[in-house]
Amino acid sequence: MSNSHRMTYRGAGVDTGGVEQSLADITEQLRQTWTVPKGQTGSVRLDFGLFANVIEIGNNKGIAMTTDGVGSKVLIAQRMGKYDTIGIDCIAMNVNDLLCVGATPLAMVDYIAVQALDPGCLGELAKGLTEGALRAGISIPGGEIAQIKDVIKSETGKDGEGFDLTGSAIGIVDLDRIIVGERVCAGDAIIGIESNGVHSNGLTLARKAIGNDVSLYEKSFPEIGRSLGEELLRPTHIYTQEVLPLLDPEQDIDVKALAHITGDGLLNLSRVLSRVTFVIDTLPTRPPVFSIIQKLGGIADPEMFEVFNMGIGFCLVVPENQADRTLELVGRFGKKAYRLGRVTDRDPEDWEVVIQPPDVRLRGKGKSFSSF
Repeated sequence: MSNSHRMTYRGAGVDTGGVEQSLADITEQLRQTWTVPKGQTGSVRLDFGLFANVIEIGNNKGIAMTTDGVGSKVLIAQRMGKYDTIGIDCIAMNVNDLLCVGATPLAMVDYIAVQALDPGCLGELAKGLTEGALRAGISIPGGEIAQIKDVIKSETGKDGEGFDLTGSAIGIVDLDRIIVGERVCAGDAIIGIESNGVHSNGLTLARKAIGNDVSLYEKSFPEIGRSLGEELLRPTHIYTQEVLPLLDPEQDIDVKALAHITGDGLLNLSRVLSRVTFVIDTLPTRPPVFSIIQKLGGIADPEMFEVFNMGIGFCLVVPENQADRTLELVGRFGKKAYRLGRVTDRDPEDWEVVIQPPDVRLRGKGKSFSSF
């Protein structure tokens, strides 16, 4: 397939680059609400653009806050008629972001918008939310159900089946232990923790790749050992077990940066507050679901790495001399961790992330990769 006809996220309806100006307009307005001076209860401690923000509450403590949903993964759940795991995704998308500023997650409230009340579906959603909260070690003290038939529609056309699921989560962090990556420097090691597959990003492109052949959702692929629909519904991994021990001062690990690898893929590393370049020399074998999606859609490598996690769901940056111990601590909890590469001084051409294993060579800045 020629480059001019390859499938893209933008072509599927998601313009991640185009959102920048809109986001700038919104944040310019919202920053006017930051009226509490630093050092007082209620002051905003971080800028927009990080994975979460922190509100000062006194005694060197801050409440970390974030909000997120599961996106068009709800449409996969509708297509498969399976709703008992997607709540785990909602917990994961929020909790993993809280971890990225060094916070310990505490609680999340959910918002479920439905086309029509379906006790069976809601009960299954509640199972997933409960399971996710238990895995993350948080509570769900409240939430909201909204019946908005005129807004929410069904993927399958079956009346009353449509829904959306989002949440807002909080955590606690010492103000002097907030992690935003400002100390990341040349020579630091990049550690990656494996994902559960697609997680909850890029499903719009995956669905576009599948196209109108809905039988593909039910088709079993030997390389993944299940149907494609079941694979796409594998819940996002919650990284609290792997990450929180590293943040314990008693472990004496200097975690300089953390990145939840969601939309924008490994370009999420560049959200740190340091002007450096992340050089990825090694990547694990990609889960076969990504090759299936890429082949179905004729999607180019740069687009795949911009949209999907490609097998790495979370990254940490630590000093090189602490990399082996970090790998050992993460590995205690069953997830595989890898030394992906190293941090260098900012590339002369201003590339922020360079991926250069033998099988793929990409360099990226902002929200896009290009081959080299």
